[in-house]
Amino acid sequence: MGIDVIIPVYKPDKKFEKLFAALLGQTLKPDRIILMNTEAEGFMCADIAKRLERLMKRRRVYGRKQIEVCVVPVKKEEFDHGGTRKKAVQLSGADYFVMMTQDAVPADDYLLERLILAVKQEGCALSYARQCAPLHGTVVEQYTRMFNYPNASCVKTKADLKRLGIKTYFCSDVCAAYKRSAYDTVGGFVERTIFNEDAIIASRFIDAGYSIAYVAEAKVYHSHNYSLAEQFKRNFDLGVSHAQYREIFARVPAEGEGMRLVKNTFFYLVGQKRYLDVLDLMFQSGAKFLGYQLGRRYYVMPKKLLLTCSSNAGYFEPKGQIYKAE
Repeated sequence: MGIDVIIPVYKPDKKFEKLFAALLGQTLKPDRIILMNTEAEGFMCADIAKRLERLMKRRRVYGRKQIEVCVVPVKKEEFDHGGTRKKAVQLSGADYFVMMTQDAVPADDYLLERLILAVKQEGCALSYARQCAPLHGTVVEQYTRMFNYPNASCVKTKADLKRLGIKTYFCSDVCAAYKRSAYDTVGGFVERTIFNEDAIIASRFIDAGYSIAYVAEAKVYHSHNYSLAEQFKRNFDLGVSHAQYREIFARVPAEGEGMRLVKNTFFYLVGQKRYLDVLDLMFQSGAKFLGYQLGRRYYVMPKKLLLTCSSNAGYFEPKGQIYKAE
C-alpha cells in the first residue's frame, strides 16, 4: 500500500516547516511528499529542497523509512486549484494520496493513520480531517471551525442529499485522503476551477455511489483571520465556481447553510456576551454574501470590475480570453 502526500506551496513559511516536520513524525509515514511549488523570487525549488533536507536529518530519530521529497515547479500564471492538483496526482503511483495545504499543521502523530484507516473502508472514496482554529484565532473563526468541523465523525452518502443538502459535498483539501481507484473511476479533479475542486470531486463520488468520511479524530490546526476585503474576494470566487458548475450546485443551494451558520454564530456570541464580535460577524457576513452573489453573476460584469473582485484575477484570462460559464 503506497501513500503520497501532495501539497501546493507558494512562499512556504515557518508554518509549512512545522507541517513538514509533523509529517516525518507520523505513525503511518508517506512514501513520497510531492510539492507543487508556484515560482516566486526567493522560494525556488532548490531552496525548498535544501530546507527540507535539513529537517529530515533532524527528524531521523522517528523512523528509518526513507521518504522521497519531490518538488515540482509550477508557473504562477498556470496554477489552477483543480488542474495543478490533477497534475500532481498523475505524478503519484500510490494507492492512496493525501491532499494538504501548506498552512495545515497536524495536531498529533496519528493524522495520516486515522485518515487512511477511514478511506480504506469499502465504498469510501475520500476522508477528510477536522480543522481546529489555533487559540490566537478570532472568536468568530473558532466558532466557524466548530460549526463546520464538529467533534463527531460521520459518513455521508447519496442518501443524505435530501437531509444535508450542500453539506453532503462538504469536504476540504486542506487535509483529505483519497482512494486512488475511486479517484480514477470518476475522472479525477476538474482541469479548470477557480475554487472548490474538493466539493466538485466530492459530488462526483456521491453521484457514483461512493461515501465520504469525516474523521473528527484526525485533526489539523488551520484557520484564517481574513479582512473584509479578503472575505469578499474569497466568496466571490466561491460564487464563480458555483456558477460555472451549476449542474452540481444548483441541486443543493448554498444560501440556506450560510444563513444557518450566521444565525448559530450570532446566538453563540450573544450567549457569550461578545457583543463587539457580533458587530464583526455582521460585517463579515455582509462581505461574504455580497461577494458570493456577485460571483454567481460574474459573467455579466465588466472586465475591470471582475478582475478587481476576484482573489485570482489571472484565472479569468486563459490565453487572453475571459473565462465564461458554460
